[in-house]
Amino acid sequence: MPIAIYPGTFDPITNGHIDIAQRASRIFSNVIAVVASNSLKNPFFSAEDRLMMAREALSGNQHIEVVKYDGLIVNCLRKYKASTIIRGLRALSDFEYEFQMAFTNRNMYNAAETIFLMPSEKYTYLNSTMVKQIARLGGDISPFVPACVARCVMKKMRRHSR
Repeated sequence: MPIAIYPGTFDPITNGHIDIAQRASRIFSNVIAVVASNSLKNPFFSAEDRLMMAREALSGNQHIEVVKYDGLIVNCLRKYKASTIIRGLRALSDFEYEFQMAFTNRNMYNAAETIFLMPSEKYTYLNSTMVKQIARLGGDISPFVPACVARCVMKKMRRHSR
């Protein structure tokens, strides 16, 4: 079976990200969750912290590997001999950007295929920005992230607020 990559900033990884990775692992023999750097984003967590949280959050699934990668996702596909990019679609608003990226990736590497997966309906509204905002305002993020991630987020928020 083909290998798929699931790239994301994962700042931090949420239950929605995990849901998509697990869905993909039922379709592909191996899913590589790629903690990516995006020069257009200013992540709250370092790449190493995001990698550590993603590894811990996804450690229960032997078909999911977590790596860090800087650069074009099509080069990541080549490196890991993968042909499929997994992307989550929460709402119609995600589609236009993802549609453009899928065609751009295919144009740069014609073997690249993008598969869109919808998360469970309970995660359709969830994103990392919302999790960070709830945490900044002192709210409970435990329904939205694994316990290991909630601990890291709250620790970073305490340090950041000093």
